Amino acid sequence: MKAILFCINPYSFGILKPLNDELIARGNEVLWYVPDRIADKFPFKNESIVTNSIKTLYDFKSDAIFVPGNEVPHYLSGVKVQVFHGLAGEKKGHFRIRNYFDLYLTQGPYFTSRFEDLAKKHKDFKVKETGWCKLDTLFGSKNSFNNEREEILKNSNKKRIVLYAPTFSPSLTCAKHAKDKIFEIAETEDVFVIIKFHDLMDKAIAEEYVALAADRPNVTVSEERNILKFLIISDIMISDTSSVVYEFTLLDKPVVTVNSKSQNICWRDIKDVKHLRKALIEELEQDNFRENRKLIIEQYHPYSDGKSSARMIEAVEDYIRNFGVPEKRKLNIYRKYLMNKMFGKEPK
Repeated sequence: MKAILFCINPYSFGILKPLNDELIARGNEVLWYVPDRIADKFPFKNESIVTNSIKTLYDFKSDAIFVPGNEVPHYLSGVKVQVFHGLAGEKKGHFRIRNYFDLYLTQGPYFTSRFEDLAKKHKDFKVKETGWCKLDTLFGSKNSFNNEREEILKNSNKKRIVLYAPTFSPSLTCAKHAKDKIFEIAETEDVFVIIKFHDLMDKAIAEEYVALAADRPNVTVSEERNILKFLIISDIMISDTSSVVYEFTLLDKPVVTVNSKSQNICWRDIKDVKHLRKALIEELEQDNFRENRKLIIEQYHPYSDGKSSARMIEAVEDYIRNFGVPEKRKLNIYRKYLMNKMFGKEPK
């Protein structure tokens, strides 16, 4: 099978890397698409075949295109596969059907049931529950960072690691209002604080945190692209309406959010940031939502075997056996216009 891994945002790299590795291990041909504007952030250039050219993708004549975003050129050959960029179903647009995809590979029953209902309505795409490729690394690396965790705690002389990972969306993020409380926690509690911002976080806000962290040895603002290591080594997470909350919850560890708009809150959520320190201490000591987390694990991503990439590949192979490889995706004039505007017209 000839596969394209289609990236237009840096967060896609970590999502697709496990899928890339499994495709290659199975003898498939893989081509990454990474546009110039994010090419300097692509971490796998020395071990991958990568292009910034839509024409090259067109000439490649792929069998499948794996997309962790919302758009893909309709005129490229191959099964257009939606693999998603997060687990936050309540975020605007998660269940919006844009007509660009032939196959939706869902992470768990909560998502599967919704997309199956939509498939019955639209009648032009299929749905298969496989688990999420990004989490193969999470579940396969649970014990890979033990030494790094111990080194952080030893060097900082702290007892626990707190991960602070707010979303970037201006209407949802707690980054602006929680800043003082985050540094109060760092100054008063026996913790090492790792701050991990989304790639799209407001730069002015991020720079304020960087400046404050500069003279605090138990606070670091990480620029690493992949958050998975920090999910694994941290004891508790502070966030808001970020999809990474679900990823952390799948590791069966406590979370505190500020004004979360999530539909299925199975963790500690506070409405006033002034209560953040108290809530953090209580959840570290008592873990009051341990039983509640089971719902999220069962409904959002019940697969902990690290083999979701394999299931995704097999789902695509099964689709091709049943329906063949589409030369292009049928779209209405408006959708074609959007794709032509975003990626250019069909190459000749």
